[in-house]
Amino acid sequence: MNRDQKTDIISELNETFSKAKFAVVADYRGLKVTELEKLRKNLRENDAQIQVAKNTLLRLAVKGTACESLGDSFSGTTAVAIGFNEPVGPAKVLAAFATEFNAFSIRSAILDGTLLSADDVVALSKLPSRDELLAKLLGTMSAVPTGFVRVLSAVPQKLLYALSAIKDQKEN
Repeated sequence: MNRDQKTDIISELNETFSKAKFAVVADYRGLKVTELEKLRKNLRENDAQIQVAKNTLLRLAVKGTACESLGDSFSGTTAVAIGFNEPVGPAKVLAAFATEFNAFSIRSAILDGTLLSADDVVALSKLPSRDELLAKLLGTMSAVPTGFVRVLSAVPQKLLYALSAIKDQKEN
């Protein structure tokens, strides 16, 4: 690989790290290509990607980005998973993959400039996704007016039951 190719890779990686909201550094030593492709596919479905590059190129690429503190984690065989929207989806995929394949281990992560440990990524994976939280919020917001309508409709309904009971009593 010549100097121009390395420069292109660094600039491409730097652009990717600049757009990232969530990045996870992992060790993939011992994984088969098919297993890594399975991880790539699962991450793509969650608006994330995984990059494998030389550690020196990764250290140069994170300079000047919010992911700069990940530079200390780049050693050995390094893969970087990068999420662009919400962090919970990629965290769930990575945590599940790490439990399924022992050869894959999470080293550290960064979320909006905050450095996270591997345990923090696992804890993040156990949170509900953004869509689930929005659905719960919407359910809670719609439950209040629905309950209010039921309370208001109960008064005439009970009056109707009482009148119906009086009618049945007079007919007998």
